[in-house]
Amino acid sequence: MSLVTLLPFIVLIGAMFLMTRSAKKKQQAAANMRNDMQPGSGVRTIGGMYATVKEVGDDTVLLDAGPGVDLLFAKNSIGAVLTDDEYNRIVHGIEHDLKSDSDVVPDDTSSLTDSDESADEAAAASDEKSVDLGKKDTAEEPAVDAPAKADAETAEPAEAKSDDEPKKTDGDSEAK
Repeated sequence: MSLVTLLPFIVLIGAMFLMTRSAKKKQQAAANMRNDMQPGSGVRTIGGMYATVKEVGDDTVLLDAGPGVDLLFAKNSIGAVLTDDEYNRIVHGIEHDLKSDSDVVPDDTSSLTDSDESADEAAAASDEKSVDLGKKDTAEEPAVDAPAKADAETAEPAEAKSDDEPKKTDGDSEAK
């Protein structure tokens, strides 16, 4: 037999060895985690239930799932032992972040805005200044004497109507 024919078998055996080795490491880490459980630590079972360890036996764990609810589980059914912060965050909804203990964002925006007096002054200042958006209002047009303005107003809408409305024809003249 040549080396070329044995090479695929050697690679396959090496891959199987590496896979079983990593699986054994994971199993060993899980066993160490389960053996290191102490009463009072928070755990998550493989079924997804969160509870606190009450007692640890050789093969079993007594869990406190709530007031007056004690459950007996096999040690193998513990999926993860959680840190206190993680358990409190998940079960009780308590967020604990050491970085931002002093910088807490309020639930409302009242503390983010100015005080009422300065807000009133800012509103009054914004009313005084008008922003020119390029539109011309009729109030800004120069004053025109009343009769000429009245004639201009009546003449413009009539011209606008005649431009806007399409002219009616028989339809035969343009169609051909």
